[in-house]
Amino acid sequence: MIFRGPYADISIPEITLTEFVFQRAEQWPGKTALVDGTSGRALTYAQLIESVRRAAAGLASRGFEKGDVLAIFSPNVPEYAVVFHAVATLGGTVTTLNPLCIAEDVEKQLNDSRAKYLVTIPQLLDNAREAAAQACVREIFVFGEAAGATPFASLLSSEHAAPPSVHINPREDVVALPYSSGTTGVAKGVMLTHHNMVANLLQIEGTGHAGGDDTLVCVLPLFHIYGMQVIMNFGLYMGATIVTVPRFDIEQVLKLMQDYKVTMAHVVPPLVLALAKNPVVDDYDLSSVKTLFSAAAPLGRELAHECGKRLGCYVKQGYGMTETSPATHMIPPEPEKNKPGSVGVCVPSMECKVIDLATGAELGPGEEGEICVRGPQVMKGYLNRPDATAQTIDDGGWLHTGDIGYADAEGFFYIVDRAKELIKYKAFQVAPAELEALLLSHPAVADAAVIPSPDDEAGEVPKAFVVRGADISEDEIMEFVAARVSPHKKVRKVEFVEQIPKSPSGKILRRILVQRERDK
Repeated sequence: MIFRGPYADISIPEITLTEFVFQRAEQWPGKTALVDGTSGRALTYAQLIESVRRAAAGLASRGFEKGDVLAIFSPNVPEYAVVFHAVATLGGTVTTLNPLCIAEDVEKQLNDSRAKYLVTIPQLLDNAREAAAQACVREIFVFGEAAGATPFASLLSSEHAAPPSVHINPREDVVALPYSSGTTGVAKGVMLTHHNMVANLLQIEGTGHAGGDDTLVCVLPLFHIYGMQVIMNFGLYMGATIVTVPRFDIEQVLKLMQDYKVTMAHVVPPLVLALAKNPVVDDYDLSSVKTLFSAAAPLGRELAHECGKRLGCYVKQGYGMTETSPATHMIPPEPEKNKPGSVGVCVPSMECKVIDLATGAELGPGEEGEICVRGPQVMKGYLNRPDATAQTIDDGGWLHTGDIGYADAEGFFYIVDRAKELIKYKAFQVAPAELEALLLSHPAVADAAVIPSPDDEAGEVPKAFVVRGADISEDEIMEFVAARVSPHKKVRKVEFVEQIPKSPSGKILRRILVQRERDK
């Protein structure tokens, strides 16, 4: 059975992402578009559009051409949107990096994406320089000032001419290249075209997600597709005001929500947990908050209910993937249509089916299987990974999510498990294969497997099952990994075992270990 949502189909214009996002901005030129939550520095819509124009001209004067890739290695700041749309205006591609990445991870992504330019902040400049030295980066720009990098402000100089006119094919030209591990394996560049991203913004709008009167808090990272699209691009398209937060600090977030009278907060389950249980929440006036929208990881119905009751607001969920720009399912905006625990119905102009994992046969309501989606927001493919693309998107155009779920009779979807093997630590993706390879490089480790272990705060944490080849302690293993990976990839639990369960072909049977973990 093929499922569709209750919404009318959308009509997708053949225009660029930046043209689409700012097409109505002339209606509210003096309205605040972006506010830096730390300093209070703000950009109106008119100032934002002018900054994008100047930055595009400045980049062009430094040699940036259509098809070039620029990497953003920064926490959330208002200038993130300026850089993103300046590059988009020039027909370039933005690849985004987690600011917690170590230099080695930055270097890998810079080389894989063939980034020629890099934008960062002074605090991350050492890592950026170290990584760029081993890549093909021509120039590093920095928000603020720091020795050894070009001030980003220099791009905004009025001496630059208008940006060159560039022909962009919305259906073919890639505007964003976030990295995702997909259903298996190491991180891959997800090629999202202007058409993909414009389509998804219209699909989100078609669900009645948010409006121009909303004030949004952007604590979720802009390097992640959720922050990039659902908060930044959609918020700007609707004419909302966005308060950016560079790092998560519960009291700072609460104060900003209070002071700026935030009406809608995009969150992930660990933040919902904090809002539901942390006693400090009672010290702030959050009466302006009307909606919490949770995505990126499953949110339990009990936690959603507890949080909504405490804040007196509507808590709803959505679902998607980096590979789908990202939204595929959203709960309707009307509280009476909410089904706690559900991720919602299909967004407009998208089809969804649930298939049997063994046979591929289409299943009906109430039957669990792999969720597959098809629509205009589905990525162009993985950068330089045709085999991985073919494994994810079949000949019929169906993207296989790797998630196990079902739909009820009314087309509301529920996620019950993941067929894919990724660990979601605070909504960040961690590939078990990467950690297993690192563990096996230790001389005292004979064999290893890594699985997600449930955690109240993080959602999931990486847990390693280790077969010892020599004497080694749990702490030594965790310290070994921590010294070689970004913070979100740390192994946080270790269990020693006699043998790792494997199939006849040698594939680790992680589901056996996951079930063993659940049964404890």
